[in-house]
Amino acid sequence: MKGLIKGLETRKMKLLNRNIIQQAYIDTLQCKFCDSINIVRYGLTAKGKQRFKCQKCKRTFVIADAPEGAHYSYDIIASAINQFYEASSLHKIKRQIELDYGVSPSHMTIYRWITRYSKKASKELNNLPLSSRGTWVADETVLKLKSDKGQNIWFWDVIDDDTKFLLASHMSETRTTIDAQTLMLKAERRAKLTPKTVITDKLRSYLDAIEKAWGADIKHVATSPFIKDRKGDSTRAIERFHGTLKDRTKVMRALADKKSAKVILDGWLVHYNFFRPHTAHKGRTPAEAAGVKALYRSWKDVVKSKD
Repeated sequence: MKGLIKGLETRKMKLLNRNIIQQAYIDTLQCKFCDSINIVRYGLTAKGKQRFKCQKCKRTFVIADAPEGAHYSYDIIASAINQFYEASSLHKIKRQIELDYGVSPSHMTIYRWITRYSKKASKELNNLPLSSRGTWVADETVLKLKSDKGQNIWFWDVIDDDTKFLLASHMSETRTTIDAQTLMLKAERRAKLTPKTVITDKLRSYLDAIEKAWGADIKHVATSPFIKDRKGDSTRAIERFHGTLKDRTKVMRALADKKSAKVILDGWLVHYNFFRPHTAHKGRTPAEAAGVKALYRSWKDVVKSKD
């Protein structure tokens, strides 16, 4: 009985806190007609948007801060997507939105936001022209997806060492020369140039792939992460890249299958390149360092733009 009472009290406190947050949001609103701050909720419109009523002039209105047909604001949707690509689980995102905004979208709703706007951003941003000096760093990592009977999936990446711009990613079930070559050619198409130097680990597939893609004229530096060469340059590049991949790995580990992994892989490129400041560039993003001119500077810009 004590446990039941305690549980009810906890639930009451959660509801009270949520109501307080919701009321705090309402308190920031003004009537669109008379500027009164005496506002109350007044149900939903036919398209699912929250309607408000002014207690002074008795007129109702809708705040135009949400996508057409959406129940949630641009800020909420953008916050969810950003949290996801900063490696928060759907459960943690849901809790944070409840704390920040007093609303509780379902896990499936949050995931739909992520996939929808990742596809949109990837289509519009992942092919913009950029500058590269031609020194690239490549690496690969393996993950087991939740479904597909725990199948191993390899994630390959190439980054521009000067700008830290993530040029290309590739997903495969094997770790062969063909996979490595596919990655290199993707990076070449993205950068629109052939590299001068490619730094990798000592996987044989890289050596064969680089020769097949561009011949023997490209300088290939094969290094172990914790064995310094004379200058230490190639080692530091690999180690920095490993740090980047750790963040991406946290995001990809939560995925269920290969189809969803491809969408999120493309979304990660957008997040890392365009919306995430890099310490090496004193707060600038890799896209800014690479001279990429993009219309969007955040996930909120993506969400607010028209399809």
